[in-house]
Amino acid sequence: MSEKSRHEALSSFLKKKRALISPESVGFPRGIRRRTPGLRREEVAQLANVSTTWYTWLEQGRNIKVSSSVLDAISSALQLTEDERTYLYNLSLNVNAKLSQTKAVQTKMTPSIRAILESLNYCPAVVTDRYCQIVGWNRAAAYVFLDFEKIPFEQRNLIRLLFSRKELKSLAVNWEHFVRGFLAIFRVYYGRYVEDDWYKQFIDNMNLVYPEFQTLWQQSDVNTAPEVLIEFRHSKAGKMEFNLASLDVQGNDDLRLSIYTPVPETATEEKLRIMMQ
Repeated sequence: MSEKSRHEALSSFLKKKRALISPESVGFPRGIRRRTPGLRREEVAQLANVSTTWYTWLEQGRNIKVSSSVLDAISSALQLTEDERTYLYNLSLNVNAKLSQTKAVQTKMTPSIRAILESLNYCPAVVTDRYCQIVGWNRAAAYVFLDFEKIPFEQRNLIRLLFSRKELKSLAVNWEHFVRGFLAIFRVYYGRYVEDDWYKQFIDNMNLVYPEFQTLWQQSDVNTAPEVLIEFRHSKAGKMEFNLASLDVQGNDDLRLSIYTPVPETATEEKLRIMMQ
């Protein structure tokens, strides 16, 4: 990510979070002259005990010096979660910088991760890397989603597949909600590896090819492990309900294990069992 792109990402994030806070909730009167929802810049500056000019420059993406203590104050003023606070730090301080890349490189799974996948008989599970490239899956996932083995690795990006494959777009009852969860995870990596040009290239391409992506990307939150209830309408099995848990795999490759657990007291597991037989 170039310096310009990093500053633009920071600016967009701060504006979005500021717009989500109602003035009354933090002790400011709503008034009658507010043109946009949420707090004004000067109100955020007051809450964070910084000058309005300095905060305005930060939100405008100017190249100014910031400190951890000031970022802590802004995080509190904007009521950021721990994941959002880390995202703000990454963009503002350029921490966790990595060498620029030109493409995602296939990551090999360890035998222990493969064993975990194989043991999850009726829980579809997918392993992705920091680029959301799918590097592993179990048999149940192939039945519920796609046979990823038939997709070349360079095309096996989870984010791209969610927008490009009609099977996945029609699978989730609330497709937008489903996608936003993965975009929230993707944004964590986007902020963590601010020097990796691959992310900007990927996002620019997605914006160009898939108009829906730009809207959902701008709406997406920052969340390392969203847990959500998902309802599918499978072409063969019909209604299926899963609890999705997304877990970080310890190590240097930023692998993530997403497990879809059939909701208890539903027919989901039995339907999956029949399909797989």
